[in-house]
Amino acid sequence: MQSFNPPLRTLMGPGPSDVHPRVLAAMARPTIGHLDPAFVGMMDEVKALLQYVFQTRNTLTMPVSAPGSAGMETCFVNLTEPGDKVVVCVNGVFGGRMKENVLRVGGIPVVVENAWGEPVDPNRLEDTLKSHADAKIVAFVHAETSTGARSDAKTLVEIAHRHDCLAIVDAVTSLGGIPVKVDEWGIDAIYSGSQKCLSCAPGLSPVSFNERAIDKIKRRSSPVPSWFLDLTLVMGYWGGSGKRTYHHTAPVNALYGLHEALIMLKEEGLENAWTRHQQNYLALRAGVESLGLEFFVREESRLPQLNTITVPSDVDEARVRQLLLADYNLEIGAGLGSLAGRIFRVGLMGQTSNMKNVLLFVGAFRESIMRSTLAPARNGTTVAKPRA
Repeated sequence: MQSFNPPLRTLMGPGPSDVHPRVLAAMARPTIGHLDPAFVGMMDEVKALLQYVFQTRNTLTMPVSAPGSAGMETCFVNLTEPGDKVVVCVNGVFGGRMKENVLRVGGIPVVVENAWGEPVDPNRLEDTLKSHADAKIVAFVHAETSTGARSDAKTLVEIAHRHDCLAIVDAVTSLGGIPVKVDEWGIDAIYSGSQKCLSCAPGLSPVSFNERAIDKIKRRSSPVPSWFLDLTLVMGYWGGSGKRTYHHTAPVNALYGLHEALIMLKEEGLENAWTRHQQNYLALRAGVESLGLEFFVREESRLPQLNTITVPSDVDEARVRQLLLADYNLEIGAGLGSLAGRIFRVGLMGQTSNMKNVLLFVGAFRESIMRSTLAPARNGTTVAKPRA
């Protein structure tokens, strides 16, 4: 065995996205103690930067020391008690994971089913809440990573509040790529991931909780069923300026990276980042449509940072991805669950979202599609057409 040297890829899948050299350099800086005064000062800056990106003044805003899935679990283990009825909107894989979290903490999930590739239907949510007046929480995915569909978070939160429910929002793929306005929309609890539009290395999950959510946590009649994710304990470490109470050894160098990534996003300006993602999506759309291919999600519901392209019936989807990786060092994603083999998932997230990558992808995709098109054989099976 010897030191691992990874290949240099262009990451255009559903995550992680490309990490800027500034972020990688930050992560390589000397490790210091997680209670060192210098590190504590940087923690305060990370909190302020996350408040900017989330567009919130919530005091309880911080990165969980684990990936986005732990951010999801943080929301559910702190806000859901055994017997609580939770309305979960499912329109893809990650809505289904929300349901699993509710079940595992002893809650009662009420599922609002939506077609994969479609946004969550506000009318279905409204009807469900009318039928379940005792519901305590509404949970949904803002940007469904498995399909590339965007739901109307503002409207869904308004409906939840009309029925006296807290709203938990998955913003793993949306934060930094499209508008996420926690305070303006009234979101009670939200989680994201470091490896998507924030363009940091995987392994951290920014979260934010408002006062309504904090009040529910304080009024719990049972202990939070996770010691590591119990916010009443974690906040002793992330709580605020000054002395910190030891809770766990924070991933020091990973937090250097997140700090640098957030600094870069602040330098660009949040609105400018949203515009950049949209403009590069429009260029990608033109290139994909010039190949005669179709998008899986309707235009008005598409995510500019995560594009799902329908696989033509005569194309070997796995071979296309294999050729892109082998010949161009370019990674895209496959479909998940019921969409396996039916879609390509193409990310334009964070640092990956630039015109150079759009042009690289369209050319490489055209070539790989052509080499992976299946032709009917005499025996009724199919074979790959020869390279043109």
